[in-house]
This record gives sequence, C-alpha cells and structure tokens, in this order.
Amino acid sequence: MADSTFTANSTDAIDSDIDIDTLDNGSNSASETIDLEVKPHLILALDYGVKKMGMALGNTITQTARAFDILAMNNGQPDWDNLIGIIKVWGVAQVVVGLPLNMDGTSSILSKRAHKFARRLAHRVMEQHLPVTVSLCDERLTSIEAREIAWDNGWIKNERDPIDDISACILMSTYFADPNSSIAIDAIKAE
Repeated sequence: MADSTFTANSTDAIDSDIDIDTLDNGSNSASETIDLEVKPHLILALDYGVKKMGMALGNTITQTARAFDILAMNNGQPDWDNLIGIIKVWGVAQVVVGLPLNMDGTSSILSKRAHKFARRLAHRVMEQHLPVTVSLCDERLTSIEAREIAWDNGWIKNERDPIDDISACILMSTYFADPNSSIAIDAIKAE
C-alpha cells in the first residue's frame, strides 16, 4: 500500500440538494446554476462488485483519498444516470476502476466483468462528451486490507459491514503510488 492517507469516516459525503436527473433533461434550473467544470486534480476510484461498488474521491495535489459512497449494483450494473451525474457534478477528470486479478496476475471472472464495466463506462462518458479518462488498476487484496483497517479503527462492528468505499480508498492509494501502473481503457483490447 502507498503512504498516501485517506479518510474513511463518511459515506454520505454528498449533502447537496442537486437533482442529478435535471442535469440532462433540458431543465434550466439545475444546469444553469451548477458549474460543471472538470477539476483536473479529482479522481474517482471505483471498487467494482456485482452487488455493490465502493467509491472514493482522490486528489492528485494532496495525494489523498476520501471514502465517498457505496453504490448498489444490479448484477454488476450501476444506476448509470446516477454514476454519470456524480462524475459531472463533482467535475471528476479521471475514473480508476479496480481490476480484481487472481493472485498470480491472471484474469478472473470478476476481473473480466470489471473490465467490461470500465469499457461501458468509458463509452457512456464519451457519449456525454465528458473529458474524463477511464483506466484500470490492479486491486488485489484491497478488500482484505480495507477490512483490517476498518476493524483496527472501529469503523465496522460486524464482519459483514460494508467496506467497499474503504477498498476504493486503498485502490486510490495504489494508483497514487504508481500512476503509470494503471492502463487507460482505450488502450486495452476487449477480451
């Protein structure tokens, strides 16, 4: 793990009355009052899962990450409008999707699904004309490390408590330690 720090004490980082659904439906209220400027220092890390996906926001200037949220997934599919809305509202410049490889570095069924999800996300971002890069980064053992950190800090009381957002923070730390280890999704051939 990298030496970068992260905060994982809040999964309700968004205390906003912004209605994400109004951003694309032609309504003048939200789209005129919200500055949808891309912030080149903001990165969204996604700990992909079939049932839920952890999210962390990273800052390339401070090399820190903050647990952001855990999104419910429907058989590996997020609420795409919500996810794209988060990317737009926060002005994320890059999304790093965790790639859960086997310990020997080979692909697993879940890593193939994560890769497919990243390709779909890159396509949807392109459709929205957003200047956002989507990349994959090795996330082996992040869930185990996240659970240990959560136990040690008293953030969870039960072994079934969700730690996906903390895993996303660790993924972000891995990325900060070696940004060149991530691979942009447009540079990867489909499997």
